[in-house]
Amino acid sequence: MSDTALSVETNGINQIAEEERKGRPRDLFWPWFAANVSVLGVSYGSYVLGFGLALWQATLVAIIGVATSFLFVGIIAIAGKRGSAPTMTLTRAAFGVRGSRLPSLISWLLTVGWETSLVVVAVLASATISDRLGWGGGTATKVVALVVVVALVAVGGTLGFNLIMRAQKWITCIAGVLTVAYLGFAADEIDFGKVADLPGGSAPAVLGALVFTMTGFGLGWVNAAADYSRYLPRSASTGGVVWWTAFGSSLGPVILLLFGILLAGSSDDLNSAIGADPIGALTTILPTWFLVPFAVATILGLVAGAIMDVYSSGLALLNVGVRVPRWVAVCIDSTLMLIGAVYVVFFANDFLGPFQGFLITLGVPIAAWCGIFIADILLRKSDYAEAELFTPTGRYGDIRWVSVGLVVVGSVVGWGLVTNTLASWLDWQGYFLGPLGGKTGDWAFANLGVLVSLVIGFVGYLLLGRGAVRAQEAHPAVSGSLVNSELSSTGD
Repeated sequence: MSDTALSVETNGINQIAEEERKGRPRDLFWPWFAANVSVLGVSYGSYVLGFGLALWQATLVAIIGVATSFLFVGIIAIAGKRGSAPTMTLTRAAFGVRGSRLPSLISWLLTVGWETSLVVVAVLASATISDRLGWGGGTATKVVALVVVVALVAVGGTLGFNLIMRAQKWITCIAGVLTVAYLGFAADEIDFGKVADLPGGSAPAVLGALVFTMTGFGLGWVNAAADYSRYLPRSASTGGVVWWTAFGSSLGPVILLLFGILLAGSSDDLNSAIGADPIGALTTILPTWFLVPFAVATILGLVAGAIMDVYSSGLALLNVGVRVPRWVAVCIDSTLMLIGAVYVVFFANDFLGPFQGFLITLGVPIAAWCGIFIADILLRKSDYAEAELFTPTGRYGDIRWVSVGLVVVGSVVGWGLVTNTLASWLDWQGYFLGPLGGKTGDWAFANLGVLVSLVIGFVGYLLLGRGAVRAQEAHPAVSGSLVNSELSSTGD
């Protein structure tokens, strides 16, 4: 693969050659910080307070929810260093070569949804800022913003790894400085007395806010965690991989979310406006001259996240079994992203409802997969047999029904313990909430299903997968000729 940032990455879901492995664990700080420094994190303060929490409760939710969920990302990033392949390719060790297509499909849906949501927020923010500047924020402005944002995301995802790693350093510096400046301007709007007087919420409310925070931050990235660590040398520090991934990804969101809680708790008008336009509402407290720098910070942060999403969604699509080059997969996903963004921006009546429904619904199965994969990583004592990740007759097998079954069970149980009242098409969920007060009881909005699904995946695999992992690590290597033969037959 060419080492220049402006050349198209030729690697797809294949293992990375030894001569291409490079860098240090601290290099992971840049992409993960840039992708999560978006001021969208400030808007999440309104969503957290929407559960009816006191300041101290919301603060604990912010710190624990963000840090814990991104710790999961850091742990899964270990697999990239051990196996030099993308996240959803490495999950074949736990699910089997073809069995991994189920979590790959879920991952693909999640990343396409996330990249679309980020593009939508960027377009809406651009229109609002343009309107405040007197340039007009109507249909024409939205069309131009949509074309520019989608083009940036598609080009970034198409060029791939080297561009992402280099561009994110600049985005981190520029967006980081401008975001700090925004916090300075907005700080005068905080009414500490009013925020301190917020009434406390119940245990179900706190848990619901915690789950929402986890799904909105780290659990939205776990399926992409190894896509960037896979280029690191095998000698790279495992602890360093976990630390720089988790620290880089959680630092910005913790600060932004805590600030957003203070800001939303200080103004009822701002709190309600965020639901309709998460970023645009934040501009109402800024001086006009700072709107352009704010727009730059906002769009850079959102584009940085969307680029990483579309890059990973392309890899996930290949792992589903679509036989095209990586850059073609990115183009397919970019087209779907454009179609989805057009619908939400120009035709949908609400953003928050579908967004929350999307997070929770896909958060349930991805939580089960996350629990399984983390357990699998912790059980392994040695690196992956990389070539055998591509052959169904190798040590990882074709379909590992225990893992598939745990995702199915985790999803069925999890969906029965969540509700999405803001999205009518999800009314079927919550069918196990009867003993807890039903779909309108105190526990109905705690979204217990996400945590239950995570536990089912993690504990279930620790109990049922330990023997299989030991057998895999004791398995003799499959011959290279057999691997090559099966690679051609499976399209990998």
